[in-house]
Amino acid sequence: MDHYAPRDWQPHERPSLPGSPSTPLHSTPKRLAYALVGLLVALTGGLGNSLVIANLPYLQGALGATTAEMAWLPAAYVMTNVSMNLLLVKFRQQFGLRAFTEVFLVLYALVTFGHLFVNDLSSAIAVRAAHGMVGAALSSLGLYYMIQAFPAKWRMKALVLGLGASQLALPLARLFSEDLMQIAEWRGLYLFELGMALLTLGCVFLLKLPPGDRFKTFEKLDFLTFAILATGVALLCAVLSLGRIDWWLEAPWIGIASAASIALILAGLAIEHNRSNPLLMTRWLGSGVMIRLALAVILIRMVLSEQSTGAVGFMQALNMSSQQLHSLYVVMLLGSIAGLATSALTIDPKHLFMPLIVSLALMAVGSVMDSYSNNLTRPENMYFSQFLLAFGGTFFLGPTMVLGTRRVLTNPRNLVSFSVLFGICQNLGGLIGAALLGTFQIVREKFHSSNIVEHLTMMDPRVAARVQSGGNAVGSMIADPSLRNLQGIRSLATAATREANVLAYNDVFMLIAVIAVLTMIWISIRALWLMSTTQAVAPAPATPSVQPSGATSS
Repeated sequence: MDHYAPRDWQPHERPSLPGSPSTPLHSTPKRLAYALVGLLVALTGGLGNSLVIANLPYLQGALGATTAEMAWLPAAYVMTNVSMNLLLVKFRQQFGLRAFTEVFLVLYALVTFGHLFVNDLSSAIAVRAAHGMVGAALSSLGLYYMIQAFPAKWRMKALVLGLGASQLALPLARLFSEDLMQIAEWRGLYLFELGMALLTLGCVFLLKLPPGDRFKTFEKLDFLTFAILATGVALLCAVLSLGRIDWWLEAPWIGIASAASIALILAGLAIEHNRSNPLLMTRWLGSGVMIRLALAVILIRMVLSEQSTGAVGFMQALNMSSQQLHSLYVVMLLGSIAGLATSALTIDPKHLFMPLIVSLALMAVGSVMDSYSNNLTRPENMYFSQFLLAFGGTFFLGPTMVLGTRRVLTNPRNLVSFSVLFGICQNLGGLIGAALLGTFQIVREKFHSSNIVEHLTMMDPRVAARVQSGGNAVGSMIADPSLRNLQGIRSLATAATREANVLAYNDVFMLIAVIAVLTMIWISIRALWLMSTTQAVAPAPATPSVQPSGATSS
């Protein structure tokens, strides 16, 4: 549409929220087409970053970078992805969905094409930052396409599927990205990503979303707020991403960035708090309901870090290659799909706390099972536990989103605030989880390593026999007895480090289980309290004797 005045919609067509498309009736084939395009858009938006995360060690060699430098690639993506939600909602509302779709998809294709010519780390970081902005737009776009695929009575199912589809990107990327690397090394990843971007662009041009209302929403002060808050959140993301690599108390920039991020975020919120027409509804965000929702999302995302930081890291510590972990990634993907499908089929607006409690219970069980691992644990020993974690990871998403949007519908002005809150909690929850668990694993590894080394002495005949055995293993290659003995000591030290890592990861798994159980107890108590207070304030049914004239008894 070319005007800003709201259109006259039929009741079933009216957009549910400002900036969302209208929902006219579609034929069954067209609904199927919308579902397929929605799935394609959501996966395309998530695959860009997932391909990089799954192949960081290989890209590190191609770019000739250190581990700390490579950590800036996923960090740059999250830094811009989180911030863009501040502007995207208003962009859709003012310029329309068509401009939103075409601008960001063309930008995505151009940025992906630019990936092919990246030859240094700084260029790669800039491209990842651009992908973060576009990825935020594509996740919303995929959700809108999925909503078109379902009738109004199944709108919540569409919300679950549209939101959860992007969560399948990481297990998918781990499954086939190694084959892409064999095509043209790291450029094979980018060629595939470019192909997905162009395919998505073509599908979206062929099958356009229905129009929505447009409103003049942007104000000059919005951009000042965006600049301040985006910078503050970006600095916070950088600290959380690199803190455990550069180490929290050793790199001076971490302290400076932390202080600056707090100051900038508080300054941005102060500006918004005193505006007559704010971008962020700070009073609404500061309400007890929204704070509890944000905390629940962050805690659940922290628990979900078990799969990426815990299980995968544990297997890599045991020198398992990506090829050996292939079957485990298949199980994770199947668990995510099962959780998504179950959530879509069972979601009930009257019982939104139950899926959260079930998800946390499943993830707690899976984490406890993993906490009994040892150096003989192999991927097949973790199939069931990782299936439970993957299932819980997608099962909770839809109900959490519905809990928030239900409160947005009562006041559409809160839409921008909720979009920012949900996006920040999702991303920061994952970053906090990875930072906490990674740091905890390093600290516990040092603790266990110290304990093990304290008991290793050559006076112990078992230790002496182990050193001799390690030296004899290279006896055919090393003739010097002293060098053989040194090699035996090194072999024993390697085994001690491996055992310390195993014990540390078991501690990590148990910590995750504790967080999951405590979060589950908190949500359960909250749900029971709400249930009891709701019943207590419910009005008593009227009796026939006091009914007004003309009333009928139900």
